[in-house]
Amino acid sequence: MNLPQEFIDRMAVQLGDDLPAFLRSYEEPYQRGIRLNPLKGGEELADRIPEGELLQRVPWEPTGYYLSMESHAGASVLHEAGAWYLQEPSAMIPAAVLDPKPGEHVLDLCAAPGGKSTQLGLRMAGQGTLVCNEPIRDRAKILSRNVERMGLPNAVVTCAYPEELAKNWPEAFDAIQCDAPCSGEGMFRRHPETRAEWNPESPAGCAKRQSDILDSAAQMLRPGGRLVYSTCTLNRIENEGVIEAFLQRHPDFECCAFALPGLDAPQGMLTIYPHRVRGEGHFVALLKRKGDGGGMPWKAFDPPAKVRTVLGCVKACLPPGAQANMATLVSSDARAEEYILEMLPMLPEGRLPEVSTLRLGLKLGSVKLPKGKAGKAPLFTPDHAWAVSVTPPQVPRAELDEEQARLYQSGQTIPAEGKGWMLACHAGVALGWGKTFDGMMKNHYPKGLRR
Repeated sequence: MNLPQEFIDRMAVQLGDDLPAFLRSYEEPYQRGIRLNPLKGGEELADRIPEGELLQRVPWEPTGYYLSMESHAGASVLHEAGAWYLQEPSAMIPAAVLDPKPGEHVLDLCAAPGGKSTQLGLRMAGQGTLVCNEPIRDRAKILSRNVERMGLPNAVVTCAYPEELAKNWPEAFDAIQCDAPCSGEGMFRRHPETRAEWNPESPAGCAKRQSDILDSAAQMLRPGGRLVYSTCTLNRIENEGVIEAFLQRHPDFECCAFALPGLDAPQGMLTIYPHRVRGEGHFVALLKRKGDGGGMPWKAFDPPAKVRTVLGCVKACLPPGAQANMATLVSSDARAEEYILEMLPMLPEGRLPEVSTLRLGLKLGSVKLPKGKAGKAPLFTPDHAWAVSVTPPQVPRAELDEEQARLYQSGQTIPAEGKGWMLACHAGVALGWGKTFDGMMKNHYPKGLRR
């Protein structure tokens, strides 16, 4: 078993007579899980996972299933296309507790690699604004990639420390998720190597950092808003201790009871133990800020007149079915005669904070205006993010079988009828763009994503 003895001694005090059952759970395999993307086919795609790999439903997540240890769903072409996301079942609980609604303004403060962020975004059904933040740039890039893969059109990915965001967005959000860095005791079964990295002094240091992050989150929550704090540790110093100290510092907050199928937290705090719940170790607390309404106003981006002119040119050179998708198209950047075109969500005061931003809504493509030739159409190049969005454009499509889809994702040219831009698809799910001419589709799958 090789669990640290100091950890076992503390859990004996914490669990009492439950300790033997707790220790036996570490002799069992960890739990795998998967969420089907409801906006890319959802349950219709369950048949695409080999029989016997998709097990019972995860009770607290409508799109979640337990997954067999033998499953290779993560290697599927549909996984790369965002049809599903592999996520440990207990990790699905915090977003289910926060339960964001379409149209809300939501912040995931410590978001990488993106499992909880994409779960939040899909519950929002592409409506409202979801800010996904990760202060470590390499991790933020992975987060941005997963946001794109799952097709979220209303997400902003930032790379900033919580205190930086708090200075720019006071009382801006309806709901905040704070999955704080922790000592990782809940991952001892799934990642046995973390047992050797653990030491009994680490929880106190983690608790200090967690408290600072929570204080920044409190500044960004509007009155009446809700905040979910979660960790993947079982240590009460980092869990109940952090929450109790937070409530003493912030008397305008309170713990709120919550219940999910198979889970009940009448005091507003819940520890998930692997011998009691079919999942790994986690802690979740639901907090609410007293009061109602108010907070920082949110505004839509207003493009300058020249950008609106560019928009008209682009729409004129697209297939008619695609134009409806660009009704709210704006531009966030203009470089000489080349424009980056994005569909932006609303922002606090219509602006971004003074921090690094990796993704801003849904990038649709770029357009180059003609120089010196009257009547020549602008050159529009659609972006991969638009292809794999949950609302892809209504343009011609080429349905590929599994082998063709794998060839496409490796960058190969594919036979296809038609002319011009079209979407390469598999099982009805868009994989990316291709440009067809003379019976062949030139591959526009991004080089950095190719297998």
